[in-house]
Amino acid sequence: MLNLGHWRLLVATADTANISRAAERVGITQSGASQAIAQLEASLGLQVFTRSRKEVAVTALGEQVIDHARAMLSHLESIRALADDSQGLSQGRIRLGSFPSVISTLLPPLLHSFRQRHPGIEVVALEGTDEEVEDWLSRGAIDLGVVMNPAAHRQALILGRDRWMALLPGAHPFSRRASSRGIALADLADEPFILATGGCAVNGLSLARKAGLELNDIRVTVRDWASACALVREGMGAAVVPESTLPSDMRQLRALPLTPAARREFGLVRSAASRKSAAVDALWKHAALAFSPKASAKVRTR
Repeated sequence: MLNLGHWRLLVATADTANISRAAERVGITQSGASQAIAQLEASLGLQVFTRSRKEVAVTALGEQVIDHARAMLSHLESIRALADDSQGLSQGRIRLGSFPSVISTLLPPLLHSFRQRHPGIEVVALEGTDEEVEDWLSRGAIDLGVVMNPAAHRQALILGRDRWMALLPGAHPFSRRASSRGIALADLADEPFILATGGCAVNGLSLARKAGLELNDIRVTVRDWASACALVREGMGAAVVPESTLPSDMRQLRALPLTPAARREFGLVRSAASRKSAAVDALWKHAALAFSPKASAKVRTR
């Protein structure tokens, strides 16, 4: 079934003449965009675009379809502006803090779709460590913050969960282990180690210390998960990284789950100062819908 995401993608593709740039504009993957366009054309029973190696061009019938799509989206924006005015959401400013791995991956598509829904509300995203985000929340310096492993009493909106993995060079002796067996942190204690923090206090070192261990041969400390993966690929040492940060290209790498299993979750938390903000209420509800179990991983209603 077609939804607003399809029509926004249609217009973005016509504007950019490029599926990759259109996908980036609406906040989905290139493969998801290609599938969505194919689905839209199949549903309409006509070809909207012609594709070549260099660009995507609009067909004659496609031009008429896109004109109607632009008009429809424009009318929708007018209706939403009217609704926002009636609810006091025609303007506002939200300060949102997060650690790097979330602010660069999960938040951009969320904030893009929120901006389309509520164009009068400005969202300022601030990047910091997880400890800095906690400090900003406690001082009321931000309205919303993404925190690591939030306690139940904080009523966090969970954005994601994943498990911690040991990342090893492909030639490492431990790489021969079956993935079902996993690897204990104690096995890594004396190995050359790449410490990746992701801008968070919860990382390989803190996990080891929580288990009563020390990492005795830390060769490099980096903030970025991708940098850690690249150094492991070069054979400089092992690392412990979240499963969601593993590279798509695992050549010369081997990932094994930690045993006993170690997991992390991150969620959105409101500051006390934001409890009466209609704008923050709107973003909270928007995020709850976007990260609900039923939310589509491809094209969502924008």
